Amino acid sequence: MSIITNIEDLRHIYKRRVPRMFYDYTESGSWSEQTFRDNSSDFNKIRLRQRVAVDMSGRSTQSQMIGHNVSMPVALAPVGLTGMQHADGERKAARAAENFGVPFTLSTMSINSIEDVAEYTTKPFWFQLYTMRDDDYVRRLIQRAKDANCSALVITLDLQILGQRHKDIKNGLSAPPKFTARSVANLITKWAWGIEMLTAKRREFGNIVGHVKDVSDTTSLSEWTAAQFDTTLDWKKIEKLCEQWGGKVILKGLLDPEDARMAVKLGADAIIVSNHGGRQLDGAVSSISALPQILDAVQDDIEVHLDGGIRSGQDVLKAIALGAQGTYIGRAFIYGLGARGEKGVTKALEIIRDELDTTMALCGERNVTALGRHNLLIPEDFGGKWQ
Repeated sequence: MSIITNIEDLRHIYKRRVPRMFYDYTESGSWSEQTFRDNSSDFNKIRLRQRVAVDMSGRSTQSQMIGHNVSMPVALAPVGLTGMQHADGERKAARAAENFGVPFTLSTMSINSIEDVAEYTTKPFWFQLYTMRDDDYVRRLIQRAKDANCSALVITLDLQILGQRHKDIKNGLSAPPKFTARSVANLITKWAWGIEMLTAKRREFGNIVGHVKDVSDTTSLSEWTAAQFDTTLDWKKIEKLCEQWGGKVILKGLLDPEDARMAVKLGADAIIVSNHGGRQLDGAVSSISALPQILDAVQDDIEVHLDGGIRSGQDVLKAIALGAQGTYIGRAFIYGLGARGEKGVTKALEIIRDELDTTMALCGERNVTALGRHNLLIPEDFGGKWQ
């Protein structure tokens, strides 16, 4: 049994266990993958300010995100195809998050459906919406999320068209996997994954198949999805979606201060500074380097969260100390899920919480809500001085 001390340990197990196409789906970005790499490496530019002779007893990582109490300011990000990383992946990740006391966000492009996850959990989760051209489908999808008692709608704004994801194209990414000579050769080496997948409740996109007219199999689904992402999405349509939902709304995928100010005008409850994990516009700035300018633009008018590149509790601390009120982990929890199922997700959360707690103490803080820029050493040009 491998000794797991950090998120990277989980990634190594995950890589050995999960088919190549799904590993590459998680562990890659678009085009040259510059933004994918910067998301993580830019955290290293920020240093921590060590303090000593400070009472470190009675520490707490508890906080709030959009009014919800959380055991630490971390949520599980929406990740498509999670149910192909491990059998019933969304359900198991959601239950692990619930038991740990952090939010779980279900992707529109999940394998387990909204109803599947609601059946498997006891507390409300968040639902992430991709805007589609089929208005009737979107209306019914929002209603299904309401019926499942989802407590927040996360609207993704940065996927009007698909980024240049070369590895996914070369691997023939699909759910379930297409049987080619290359994929079969790889699947044979992942027999434990295959045995578990035979018991899975679903192996296709549960929020779509059976809920859209004429979509009944993988072929028709691919054709429908390719034509459905809404290139005409604008702020008026986003406002209409917020009205349809009628509850707490988080807007995901903002990197520009002007877009952040538009979200404030719209009355959203929070925004997520995110570049889709580096899987959309390659060459865009990293999420952490975009955070300071967005915080300056919106001040205290809206809650600001950060998604992208977080692989440790130290990364969480840096984002919170810079001014974010919440963070999201995507790849980090997928590593745990693919490695060891529900227990692996719990392990990933434990690692991040323990790293956050230890680092917080060594920075001289007892409460995560007390973190601020005084805990950091930030380069003068952090975020770049672009013309």
